[in-house]
Amino acid sequence: MKQNARQQAILDIISRYEVSTQGELTNLLKKEGFDATQATVSRDINELGLIKTNGSVKKFCYSVKKNDEQIVKMSKIFKESVISFDVAMNLLVLHTFSGSANAATAMIDKLNIPQIVGTIAGDDTILVVTKNVEDVQKVTKILKEYL
Repeated sequence: MKQNARQQAILDIISRYEVSTQGELTNLLKKEGFDATQATVSRDINELGLIKTNGSVKKFCYSVKKNDEQIVKMSKIFKESVISFDVAMNLLVLHTFSGSANAATAMIDKLNIPQIVGTIAGDDTILVVTKNVEDVQKVTKILKEYL
Protein backbone atom coordinates (compact mmCIF):
# COMPACT_ATOMS: atom_id res chain seq x y z
CA MET A 1 0.00 0.00 0.00
CA LYS A 2 2.90 2.37 0.76
CA GLN A 3 4.38 1.54 -2.63
CA ASN A 4 1.19 2.54 -4.48
CA ALA A 5 0.91 5.79 -2.54
CA ARG A 6 4.59 6.58 -3.13
CA GLN A 7 4.34 5.80 -6.84
CA GLN A 8 1.26 8.00 -7.17
CA ALA A 9 3.15 10.75 -5.34
CA ILE A 10 5.95 10.36 -7.90
CA LEU A 11 3.46 10.74 -10.75
CA ASP A 12 1.97 13.80 -9.06
CA ILE A 13 5.40 15.35 -8.50
CA ILE A 14 6.60 14.87 -12.07
CA SER A 15 3.34 16.35 -13.36
CA ARG A 16 3.97 19.52 -11.30
CA TYR A 17 7.77 19.88 -11.49
CA GLU A 18 10.52 19.22 -13.97
CA VAL A 19 12.53 16.62 -12.07
CA SER A 20 15.80 15.63 -13.69
CA THR A 21 17.51 13.35 -11.13
CA GLN A 22 16.61 10.54 -8.77
CA GLY A 23 18.11 12.54 -5.91
CA GLU A 24 15.86 15.50 -6.67
CA LEU A 25 12.84 13.19 -6.82
CA THR A 26 13.83 11.57 -3.52
CA ASN A 27 14.01 15.02 -1.87
CA LEU A 28 10.62 16.06 -3.25
CA LEU A 29 9.12 12.80 -1.99
CA LYS A 30 10.50 13.54 1.49
CA LYS A 31 8.76 16.93 1.39
CA GLU A 32 5.54 15.05 0.60
CA GLY A 33 6.04 12.80 3.65
CA PHE A 34 7.57 9.73 1.98
CA ASP A 35 10.84 8.45 3.44
CA ALA A 36 12.29 6.63 0.42
CA THR A 37 15.86 5.84 -0.53
CA GLN A 38 17.30 6.59 -3.93
CA ALA A 39 17.35 2.83 -4.65
CA THR A 40 13.62 2.63 -3.92
CA VAL A 41 12.94 5.63 -6.14
CA SER A 42 15.00 3.99 -8.90
CA ARG A 43 12.83 0.85 -8.69
CA ASP A 44 9.67 2.97 -8.73
CA ILE A 45 10.88 4.81 -11.84
CA ASN A 46 11.40 1.47 -13.60
CA GLU A 47 8.05 0.04 -12.47
CA LEU A 48 6.21 3.19 -13.58
CA GLY A 49 8.00 3.12 -16.93
CA LEU A 50 9.14 6.72 -16.60
CA ILE A 51 11.35 8.16 -19.29
CA LYS A 52 13.44 11.31 -19.58
CA THR A 53 12.19 13.87 -22.07
CA ASN A 54 13.16 17.41 -22.98
CA GLY A 55 11.93 19.90 -20.42
CA SER A 56 10.89 23.48 -20.98
CA VAL A 57 13.14 24.75 -18.15
CA LYS A 58 15.57 21.88 -17.59
CA LYS A 59 17.34 20.00 -20.35
CA PHE A 60 15.83 16.65 -19.34
CA CYS A 61 13.11 15.64 -16.90
CA TYR A 62 11.15 12.53 -15.95
CA SER A 63 7.81 11.98 -17.62
CA VAL A 64 5.29 9.24 -18.19
CA LYS A 65 5.80 7.31 -21.40
CA LYS A 66 2.82 8.44 -23.43
CA ASN A 67 3.89 7.26 -26.85
CA ASP A 68 2.33 3.83 -26.41
CA GLU A 69 0.48 3.54 -29.72
CA GLN A 70 -2.44 1.67 -28.18
CA ILE A 71 -2.87 4.30 -25.44
CA VAL A 72 -2.77 7.05 -28.07
CA LYS A 73 -5.53 5.40 -30.09
CA MET A 74 -7.58 4.62 -26.98
CA SER A 75 -7.19 8.16 -25.66
CA LYS A 76 -8.77 9.51 -28.85
CA ILE A 77 -11.79 7.27 -28.29
CA PHE A 78 -11.85 8.28 -24.61
CA LYS A 79 -11.75 11.98 -25.49
CA GLU A 80 -14.56 11.62 -28.04
CA SER A 81 -16.69 9.44 -25.73
CA VAL A 82 -16.67 11.03 -22.28
CA ILE A 83 -19.29 13.70 -21.61
CA SER A 84 -18.95 14.33 -17.88
CA PHE A 85 -17.49 13.24 -14.52
CA ASP A 86 -19.31 12.88 -11.17
CA VAL A 87 -17.71 12.00 -7.83
CA ALA A 88 -19.35 10.31 -4.85
CA MET A 89 -16.98 9.41 -2.00
CA ASN A 90 -14.44 6.96 -3.49
CA LEU A 91 -16.48 6.44 -6.67
CA LEU A 92 -15.97 8.21 -9.96
CA VAL A 93 -18.78 8.03 -12.50
CA LEU A 94 -18.08 8.97 -16.09
CA HIS A 95 -20.95 9.55 -18.50
CA THR A 96 -20.31 8.73 -22.15
CA PHE A 97 -22.18 8.75 -25.40
CA SER A 98 -24.39 5.68 -25.81
CA GLY A 99 -22.44 2.54 -26.67
CA SER A 100 -18.96 3.93 -25.98
CA ALA A 101 -18.45 3.22 -22.27
CA ASN A 102 -16.69 -0.12 -22.84
CA ALA A 103 -14.11 1.39 -25.20
CA ALA A 104 -13.44 4.30 -22.85
CA THR A 105 -13.09 1.91 -19.91
CA ALA A 106 -10.53 -0.15 -21.81
CA MET A 107 -8.24 2.91 -21.89
CA ILE A 108 -8.70 3.50 -18.15
CA ASP A 109 -7.77 -0.13 -17.48
CA LYS A 110 -4.75 0.08 -19.82
CA LEU A 111 -3.36 3.04 -17.84
CA ASN A 112 -2.91 0.80 -14.77
CA ILE A 113 -3.51 3.66 -12.34
CA PRO A 114 -2.51 2.23 -8.93
CA GLN A 115 -5.32 3.98 -7.02
CA ILE A 116 -8.04 2.26 -9.06
CA VAL A 117 -9.48 -0.87 -7.47
CA GLY A 118 -11.68 -1.66 -10.45
CA THR A 119 -13.90 -0.41 -13.25
CA ILE A 120 -17.33 -1.38 -14.53
CA ALA A 121 -18.74 -0.27 -17.88
CA GLY A 122 -22.36 -0.08 -18.90
CA ASP A 123 -23.72 1.26 -22.18
CA ASP A 124 -23.18 4.95 -21.41
CA THR A 125 -21.75 4.95 -17.89
CA ILE A 126 -18.42 3.98 -16.35
CA LEU A 127 -17.96 3.31 -12.64
CA VAL A 128 -14.41 3.71 -11.35
CA VAL A 129 -13.79 2.54 -7.78
CA THR A 130 -10.77 3.97 -5.97
CA LYS A 131 -9.19 2.88 -2.72
CA ASN A 132 -10.26 5.96 -0.78
CA VAL A 133 -11.74 9.44 -1.06
CA GLU A 134 -8.36 11.12 -1.59
CA ASP A 135 -7.52 8.82 -4.49
CA VAL A 136 -10.69 9.67 -6.43
CA GLN A 137 -9.47 13.26 -6.82
CA LYS A 138 -6.09 12.08 -8.11
CA VAL A 139 -7.69 9.66 -10.56
CA THR A 140 -10.10 12.35 -11.77
CA LYS A 141 -7.17 14.69 -12.42
CA ILE A 142 -5.26 12.01 -14.35
CA LEU A 143 -8.27 11.08 -16.50
CA LYS A 144 -9.18 14.71 -17.25
CA GLU A 145 -5.71 15.12 -18.76
CA TYR A 146 -6.86 12.79 -21.55
CA LEU A 147 -9.81 15.02 -22.44
